[in-house]
Amino acid sequence: MASHSWKVLAAGGLIGASLLVGPVFAEAGSVLKFPQDITFKDTAAGVQVAVLYGDPAKSGLYVVRLKLLAGSRVVPHTHPEDVRTLTVLSGTLYFGHGDKWDESKLTPYPPGTFFTELPSEPHFVAAKDSDVVFQVTGLGPSALIPADHSAK
Repeated sequence: MASHSWKVLAAGGLIGASLLVGPVFAEAGSVLKFPQDITFKDTAAGVQVAVLYGDPAKSGLYVVRLKLLAGSRVVPHTHPEDVRTLTVLSGTLYFGHGDKWDESKLTPYPPGTFFTELPSEPHFVAAKDSDVVFQVTGLGPSALIPADHSAK
């Protein structure tokens, strides 16, 4: 019986999620990007970004792929989104929590790692020995707010 209840709840959750997300995809149409079609652009933060879906500067669902070159560091910062997920695709992303850079707080996140970021929680990232590519999905608008300007 418990197994059946779980299946009903899971199915209900999937249907509910498709109702919430369905209109977004229906309006935008289908998107297909092969690896060779993805081009990264430099940003002021020293991170390269490729927008795969949506527009992170506007309200709504977006998906971006980010690249940190070996030896890169992104200073402590926050993001305003309520929902923001990340997946490390290649390389090892070093992630630390806090509003001041602290090498001892960096935790290695290897390829395949999935995690969420909490809104307004200061953090910092680095790529040490190799380039790192990771994908971010969120509900915009997005921004990178330096920790010294973050709401505490």
